[in-house]
Amino acid sequence: MPPSPAGPPPADGLLSAARRNLRELAQGLSHASHPPVPPFAGSPRRWLRLLPYAVVLALTAVFVPVTINVLTSDYGVPGGLAGALAVGQAAPLLLLAHRPLQAWWIVFTADVVGALVLLGQGLRPDTLWPWTPPGVVGYLFVLLALGLRESRRTAIGVWLATGAAGLLLFLVRPSHGNSSTLLLFVLGGVVLVIGAAVRERSDAQRRLVEQETISEAERAQRTLLEERTRIARELHDVVAHHMSVITVQADSAPYRVEGLSEEARAEFASIAAGARESLAEMRRLLSVLRSDGSRGELAPQPGLDRVQQLVEATVRAGLPAELSLASDVREAVERGGVPQAVDLSAYRIVQEALANVVRHAPGARTRVSVTARDGHLTVLVVNERPQETGSPLRKLETSGTGHGLVGMRERVRLTGGTLDTGPLPDGGFRVAARLPLPPPLPPSASATPEEP
Repeated sequence: MPPSPAGPPPADGLLSAARRNLRELAQGLSHASHPPVPPFAGSPRRWLRLLPYAVVLALTAVFVPVTINVLTSDYGVPGGLAGALAVGQAAPLLLLAHRPLQAWWIVFTADVVGALVLLGQGLRPDTLWPWTPPGVVGYLFVLLALGLRESRRTAIGVWLATGAAGLLLFLVRPSHGNSSTLLLFVLGGVVLVIGAAVRERSDAQRRLVEQETISEAERAQRTLLEERTRIARELHDVVAHHMSVITVQADSAPYRVEGLSEEARAEFASIAAGARESLAEMRRLLSVLRSDGSRGELAPQPGLDRVQQLVEATVRAGLPAELSLASDVREAVERGGVPQAVDLSAYRIVQEALANVVRHAPGARTRVSVTARDGHLTVLVVNERPQETGSPLRKLETSGTGHGLVGMRERVRLTGGTLDTGPLPDGGFRVAARLPLPPPLPPSASATPEEP
């Protein structure tokens, strides 16, 4: 048995491709590529929204009387018939702002009918035919609108239909010397290419803007997730310390307290087991957060007791900064009256604010203030207008997490506080965070400034 052919014969394949292309061209000529929305419809400027209407009104107002005058004076068409042809060839220009494809169908049909009418009127050897001069110019405006609005398939279909109609009319009277068939065919192709190039460039710019918007949103979301992961890692160290203390106290209670009953010993053992299980769950969760291969920090998490060192490092980096730390805040930190989550968040907020000053306002004098009042810890970082500095700042000594205000907002949200940021009238910037404190902490009496 002979092997079956791998595909259709070449002739059948070419015929099938030709039929498919013809169907696509026909569909392009019958279906508009865009909804009937005029250009600049979404522009915030009113004059831009009205510009397409003004242009089509001006074109119609010019081409209707010009077409009537040319048909009557140069071609000898009676006035009524010339007016009807002028309306059919020029009035559809009003549709160019909304429906250029429908306008082309009307103008194309009117131009063909006009060519046949002129053929019956008798032509002088020096007149253009089958397309009149105003008909050629108006038709080019229609093709430009099509190139700007419709797809490449539609533009090719319109161009081929124009050339085919001109060729058929030329064959009707090939002896006429001044034929405008080739002129309109060439100029129409050039206009369609220009319009398509402008449209494709505009579409590419629009897609680029959309992609940049999507990328910016994804970048912001990624930054937020990275900062939340970092906060979760730091909170693990804070909470793990308390859970470890609970475990040790529960395990050592039967040895430290005499006369415990078996029920009490079992209760302490249950507390210790629960604490150990919680620690194990936290470590498993942290291993997922550190699945990228990063290792946890072995040093204890910083707090307000290291803000002085942070400001001093900022000064060494070349940024003039001063610290005002309230005495009662210092005492509360020393006796452990500030929750570790609040203590760590306050330190990170100061660190990130100073790093932002170094990045965006080098040389600006900066004031850091930490006070406690009305059950809240207030962290205030204010910098003045940037000043020119003689030497570059060493940014490594004051680098923060790299996420700026996003990280600050997440940390403040974590503790249930509020964050207020924004520029100052004198050109500086202000960062103010209010973090809740437990009731035992007394209100701040006075702030004792310390020079770094």
